[in-house]
Amino acid sequence: MAEETQQLAPMPEDWQRALAVVAHPDDLEYGCAGAIAQWTDAGKEVVYLLATRGEAGIDTLEPDKCGPLREQEQLASAAAVGVQTVEFLDHKDGVIEYGTALRRDIAAAIRRHRPELVITLNHHESFGGRFLNTPDHRAVGQAAIDAVGDAGNRWIFPELGEQGLAPWGGVKWIAIAGSDTPTHAIAAEPGFERAVASLLEHRAYIEALTDEDPEAYARGIITMTSSFVGDRFGGKPAIGFHVYER
Repeated sequence: MAEETQQLAPMPEDWQRALAVVAHPDDLEYGCAGAIAQWTDAGKEVVYLLATRGEAGIDTLEPDKCGPLREQEQLASAAAVGVQTVEFLDHKDGVIEYGTALRRDIAAAIRRHRPELVITLNHHESFGGRFLNTPDHRAVGQAAIDAVGDAGNRWIFPELGEQGLAPWGGVKWIAIAGSDTPTHAIAAEPGFERAVASLLEHRAYIEALTDEDPEAYARGIITMTSSFVGDRFGGKPAIGFHVYER
């Protein structure tokens, strides 16, 4: 019972650069973008790194047409919360493989952008013990965690050094969004409207997913995800993260 009622700590603020690493367009918009909006408003730099372009995400649209569409939606979605740099690794949507190739690509991005905070998505087999997670989320989340160590070790992927990417061991925190075991949180209300706007930019994806009005859907999703940890963060809507210190 004590664990259930223990209050979450505020998210660390002693950083200037963050790298958010996820598998697909829209992964950051289902709950995390409201935090990112607040950080960019405060003058912090956040870069998005996506393993795929989400080309397998719409059943009624062929991948060669879906990928470019979802890329454009992601760029607009990022801009809605103040993120100007979005990179795509072009791993294949739906069948991302955890391994050294993925770790190398993420480690290279960490070395390029030199973040103090790395954000990724729940890498466990379920959300809340009720909804199964996808193989892509699990692979990218675990690879992002592991790539933080890779990025700081000159003897792991030495070819990155030969390409001019010096080791970067300056990551202070790894924050897992959508975790069942959050340790930290940030109030949701200040970034709420920007979070809704960011998710709404994925209109083609939402329209293929549900018959509900897209704005009502987006507002409902952000309201729901903001309610998960509020009872452990002063009783107000909040965005939770499991934060690991480095």
